[in-house]
This record gives sequence, structure tokens and C-alpha cells, in this order.
Amino acid sequence: MTEILVQDAVVAAISIADRVVDHPAWPRLKNAVEEIRGWQSKDGSIDLDADDAPTRAGAETVLGQVADAVEELSPLLPHDAEYHRALVADLRKWADGAFGVPDFLDSLLAFQPAASRADGLQHLVVFPMYTQNGNPDRNLEAVVLRMVWPEWLAELERTRYDNPLFCGITFEDFTSGYDTNSAVLFPETIAVREAPERFTWGGIFCDREAARFRAVTTAAVDILGLELPADIEEMVEDQQRCQEAFVLWDMVHDRTHSHGDLPFDPFMIKQRQPFWMYGLEELRCDLTAFKEAVHLEADGVAQGRDVQYAVLFDRMFRFPVTGERVRNYDGLGGQLLFAYLHKHDVVRWTDNTLKIDWERAPQVTNQLCGEIEQLYRDGIDRPKLVHWFAAYELVSTYLAPHPGSRWAKGPDALDLTQPPRKLVDDVLPDEFPLSMFYEALAKKLKNVIASTKGITAERTRNVEAAPGAAA
Repeated sequence: MTEILVQDAVVAAISIADRVVDHPAWPRLKNAVEEIRGWQSKDGSIDLDADDAPTRAGAETVLGQVADAVEELSPLLPHDAEYHRALVADLRKWADGAFGVPDFLDSLLAFQPAASRADGLQHLVVFPMYTQNGNPDRNLEAVVLRMVWPEWLAELERTRYDNPLFCGITFEDFTSGYDTNSAVLFPETIAVREAPERFTWGGIFCDREAARFRAVTTAAVDILGLELPADIEEMVEDQQRCQEAFVLWDMVHDRTHSHGDLPFDPFMIKQRQPFWMYGLEELRCDLTAFKEAVHLEADGVAQGRDVQYAVLFDRMFRFPVTGERVRNYDGLGGQLLFAYLHKHDVVRWTDNTLKIDWERAPQVTNQLCGEIEQLYRDGIDRPKLVHWFAAYELVSTYLAPHPGSRWAKGPDALDLTQPPRKLVDDVLPDEFPLSMFYEALAKKLKNVIASTKGITAERTRNVEAAPGAAA
């Protein structure tokens, strides 16, 4: 009963809490962080001997502005009081150490957003970190976010998709590292002296994912002449519906990494593997979310149908043509999904128009999920290299390998006296190039995709007017 009362008090506080970004201390904090970012090296340290470096006293003054702003804002966020105290201590410790490689382990351990997943709850987060798909350097970043945890999602997590570490979140405001394509807040990106024994949370910005999805899907549908069912057309036009689809998709995807017949470390952190293995793992998790969404639709969960089409359209339209082609495992997964559906006559590109068999799409998409799951089950009994080749065979059944590929020629073309991890060097950077269809689509969508950098629900760029948006 005490726990329920505390939770109710937290939720009640949300409705009366001021927005952190409206407080005058927030722009001061943000500006100070931006100034510090300009001084930092790749590892997060500040070389005070560099020609363009500040004096130590100057750096301490600006860092003090960050600490002071955190202390000024912290009363708005009583649920983060312990974290903010630890954060200020870590900031001051960094200054005391002459701004060497930062270590924010203590404040990371104090930050526990998954412990209070109340819908709308604000957090002020400051860490030296890299932003995945954004800034590769460990710069100081500040972000204000809100938790996305409506009752319908909390009920699904309690009853069907247990994922106590997952945090659906949206942006309020952020520093430069998030004015990028990054849509995640992960603890493993933060600068610490040693990795914790286990991470206790992971956040995904569903507002950025939804806004980007809407922009790219709208352009792709127009370019391809695709006719959408009325309810899906309404979904693409509705930011809130899309956010709900993505937060559910993300929650199921995230837990799938540790569920199922897994022949290897599901996150593959300590293993060097060919990039198609990463591609299959990410696609397996997405297709599992798709399969669950089919069940949810049958059970009357409104978001179930939306998740299905979010997975299909994001995977087929955005993933294959986003980012560099070097080891682009998400792009590979999108290519594979499209090719599989095309091979099974669910999608047809005829007369320069894309047509989708909406009735068969769920069945055939689930069929691909089943083939990947069978690959995994069989992989438990295979040596690593044999499993890699079996996965390659699955992918190459639907996607043409590069004509110069050694892997495509089979085991006899590789030096099998080497350990498997060395054979990864023989994988081409773009082992499965784009098809002619995707080469053409990439040219049409590139400006729209580029214009979604830094996009959020409230910070939507005018992507419809981007050159080439409807070329």
C-alpha cells in the first residue's frame, strides 16, 4: 500500500510540476554544456595545454555553472534528487582531476529511471557520453526528457511482455549530441571508470522515431504510388498514434534480445561476427514484435495493427537507404524483408507503382520470422563458422551478394586455418549491395532522410518541402 501511495504522489506531482525547459536555469545549463563540449577531446577529457584550451580556472568556472544549474533545477525533480547530488559530485571530481578522462560511474548508478515509470515524469540528465547514431565522441551532454508509460502499455508489460528495464521516453530539449539521428539513451554510452555489473535501464525516444517514420513514410508512399488502407493512412498522419506504435514495438523488440533459442550472446558485445549476423538479430527482434502485434490486434489492442505497419514501412522504406553502406546491418535487414515479401508476391513493383497484398502481409512476414527462428534453433548444435555460413545462405537466398565476395564462393575460398573472427576480415564492407530498386529509391529519399536529423514531435523540420521529397 505504501508503494502505491508513493507512486500516486509522484504521478500527482507531474501534473503540477513546471517544465524544466521553461526554467531560466535550463538555458544557462545548456549554454555552459555547449561551451565545455567545444573544449573536449574524443575521450571526454580537456587538454588544458592545447593552444585553444581554456585556462583551468576558466574551465572550472563554466563547469561550476553546470553544477549550479543542476542544483537550481533539481527541486523540480524530487525523484532524481539522489542522482543530481551524485552528478554534481562527479562534475566537481572531474574538475578536481584537472579535467582528465571523465568518470561518472557514481552518478550513473544513482540514476534509476526504470524504478518510477510514471507517464509524463520529467528527468534532467547530464553525462559525458557518445550518442549512438549521433556523436561518436564522449562529450558532455544535457537532455530533458519525459517518460512515456501510459496505463495500457504498463498493463501489457505486467501481463505479457515483462521488461522492467525498458523506458519509453520523449525529448523536451537537448544539447548538440542529440541534434543528430540518435534516438536512444543507453547507460553503456556513458564515460565510467568501469562498467557496472549490470545495467538497470535503457531509454528509446519514441517521439523522434515516430516523427522520422512519418516523414520518410509519407515521402516514400508518394514516390512509390502506394495506396494505403484508410486506417493506416490516418496513423501515418497522427504523431501520437505513431508514438504509441513505436513505444510498444520498442518494448517487445528490446526484450526479444534475451528471449528465444539463442545460439550466441544476444547482444554480441564480446564477439566479432559478420555484420549479417547483427542484421538477422535486429530483424528477428523486429519480426517478433510484428508477430506479437498480430496477436494483439486479434485480442483487440488498438496499437497492434499500427505496430505491424510501423515495422513494415520503417524496415522497407527507411532502413535500407539510411546511413553508409559499410556494414550497415539495419539496412541489410530492411533489404531482406522487402526481398522476402517480393519473392512471395506480397509486394509488387509494377508500372512504377508499389502494390502490397495487405491480407497476406502478416502471414508471409511471420513466415520470415519463422525461418530466422529455425536458423537460431539449428545454430545451437552448430560450430560458429558453420552457423555463419548457414546464416549467409539464408540471406543470399533472397539478396544477391557482391560479385567479388569470397564468402559467396563458399568455404573453399576462405583460409579455414584462421580462427572465425579473422575470417570476418574477408567480409566486404557492402557484402549485399542495394538492388536497382533501392538505388533509385535512395536517390529520391536522401534529402527527406537528411532533413530528419534532430527531428522530434515539437521540433519537426519542414521535410515535406525538402528538395526531392516528391521527385
